[in-house]
Amino acid sequence: MDNCIFCKIARGEIPSKKIYEDEEILGFHDINPQAPVHFMLMPKKHIASLADATMEDAGMLGRLLALSGRLAREQGSPDGYRTIINTGRIGRQDVMHLHVHVIGGSEPLGRMLPK
Repeated sequence: MDNCIFCKIARGEIPSKKIYEDEEILGFHDINPQAPVHFMLMPKKHIASLADATMEDAGMLGRLLALSGRLAREQGSPDGYRTIINTGRIGRQDVMHLHVHVIGGSEPLGRMLPK
């Protein structure tokens, strides 16, 4: 996708503070962090949302989630973290490129959703 901001980040056309990169996955700090630790993991391949992922993407998605723990610890969240995948309009997905927010730090996070 030529106009997708995350595809541009994956191609290096827009700078990011990378924390991880391999052939399929990119990890980088969120530009508007919601906690002391807040980074994103995303496939380099354009997949609009989790709802658009297929079984062909299963291996990459598994690796993406498996990386989250190690990277969260390395970034300063050794005692746990939250993963969030916003999907579609109802899920309040702002950028239509599948990505996982990894959020944490040294203090407990607030409630996931308000009551």
